[in-house]
Amino acid sequence: MLRYPVDALWQEIAYLAYHLHWPIGDLLDLEHLDRVRMVRAVATMNERAWEAVRDNVGS
Repeated sequence: MLRYPVDALWQEIAYLAYHLHWPIGDLLDLEHLDRVRMVRAVATMNERAWEAVRDNVGS
């Protein structure tokens, strides 16, 4: 059985905790695929927010 790398797990947990302010227990309870989807969703929202900031700075 393959195991998910512990360092990768903690990077994902830290990323979500930083952005969502969820309790660590809730983050650890997420299934792997749900956690990956959440990381991608938060990353997409961050990219859009930074694009808006960059667009407004240039105006």
